[in-house]
Amino acid sequence: MKAVEKAIENFIFFSRWLQLPVYLGLIIATLLYTFKFLSQLWHLMADFSILTENTIMLSVLGLIDISMVINLLVVVFIGGYSTFVSKINFDKHEDKPDWLSKINASSLKIKLIISLVSISGVHLLQTFIDIHNVPLQDALLQMGIHMVFIISALLLAYTDKIMHSDEASQNHQP
Repeated sequence: MKAVEKAIENFIFFSRWLQLPVYLGLIIATLLYTFKFLSQLWHLMADFSILTENTIMLSVLGLIDISMVINLLVVVFIGGYSTFVSKINFDKHEDKPDWLSKINASSLKIKLIISLVSISGVHLLQTFIDIHNVPLQDALLQMGIHMVFIISALLLAYTDKIMHSDEASQNHQP
């Protein structure tokens, strides 16, 4: 019976590799976003002389938005892979991101929600810049969604703080 249990546990542990196609797919999505970024940058440069200041600002915010989504994808596929699938062994690599040595499931969640708040903020800024062309209902909905993201981030950070303080107090008990 112990051998069956061990086989099941090994199978369960091995199943973490089922996430690999997801992370590889996110890398492909990053490539697609990179092409989208380059395409939008090309159009901005090609049409620069005939664009209004607002149009340029909206285009630049679109580029920033794509950049932030790419950053989010990188955090997810590197952080997720190294947290849930297998450690990435590049401790001595000079380009190793600082955040990677501190990544765990909790910090990954915080990074994700902060990225979502930031991306939502850029979208909201785009709406405010182009407010005369955005229906009021859409602007209000975007503000509501942004507030939900902010409240979620605060609650998640507070929950994380409580969990860490509970862990710290348990570690100091005799």
